[in-house]
Amino acid sequence: MTPLQGCLLLSALLFAVGFAGAVSRRNAILALIGIELMLNAANLNFIAFWRYGEHGGGTGGLMFVVFAIAVAAAEAAVGLALIIALYRHLKTANLDEVKGLKG
Repeated sequence: MTPLQGCLLLSALLFAVGFAGAVSRRNAILALIGIELMLNAANLNFIAFWRYGEHGGGTGGLMFVVFAIAVAAAEAAVGLALIIALYRHLKTANLDEVKGLKG
């Protein structure tokens, strides 16, 4: 097994765990953690292809990862703000009890 295949296998497992966590969890914070795991799996793919690809000397893979980390940080901040607002309004962080948002 080559190092690229090992990284891709690890990334696939990380993505599968994140997907299962995001889909099966009822708590909003645990669903956000699953989404973050999926984003980290994508970052691992970017780094693996950057490191073990044909043109490993460029900085294209690193720029994708830095951009993805910035998007993940913004997503986490907005997601946590929404969860706090839902908790203050509905007194629960359970996603099954949130039927819709009314203004």
